[in-house]
Amino acid sequence: MKNVLISAAALLMPAAAFAHTGHEVSGFSAGVAHPFTGLDHLLAMLAVGLWAARQSGAARWATPLAFVAMMAVGALAGASSLQLPFTELMIAASVVVFGALIAFNLKKGALAGVLLAGGFAFFHGFAHGAEMPAMGTLATYGAGFLLATAALHAAGLCIGKCWSQQSGRHQPSCRRCCHCPDRSCSGFCLIRQPSPTMTAVLIP
Repeated sequence: MKNVLISAAALLMPAAAFAHTGHEVSGFSAGVAHPFTGLDHLLAMLAVGLWAARQSGAARWATPLAFVAMMAVGALAGASSLQLPFTELMIAASVVVFGALIAFNLKKGALAGVLLAGGFAFFHGFAHGAEMPAMGTLATYGAGFLLATAALHAAGLCIGKCWSQQSGRHQPSCRRCCHCPDRSCSGFCLIRQPSPTMTAVLIP
């Protein structure tokens, strides 16, 4: 756990260095700093990584990749002076939705993950593009916030994977439960008999 948290901090450190207030930032550095200046952006991007860590197969990587890709599309729309209602509401909703997916351990397929992440990412990207500094260019500013987003996703993935591994270690397996010396575990266990049959035993 300690090693993973250190790795996650290392991923975030270069980006967080640009997020200190009181410094004039523009272009690339402004883009890197922007996801850290709003708690809703920060939580949503970490939550995407945490949720992706609980997925399997293509969904694990497709979800954060879709988020980053659709953020770029949203930023193009935001930088074009297009007016889009409910942007802040959708950003806040993304935090709630991804938080619920993590809390209830809900898993979706790759397509569902891509659609969900991509839909919310468009609004995050739109907000980033609309708030681009006047002295910056979309290319450098966009590269900055996309890099920061990817770093936050990676941090969430690292933390989520470690969290899952630690939780698995503390959940007694059937064999450990049934052979616990003090029989402190409770629940149904299956004990393999010499015969091919399985016997269910309720341990008080």
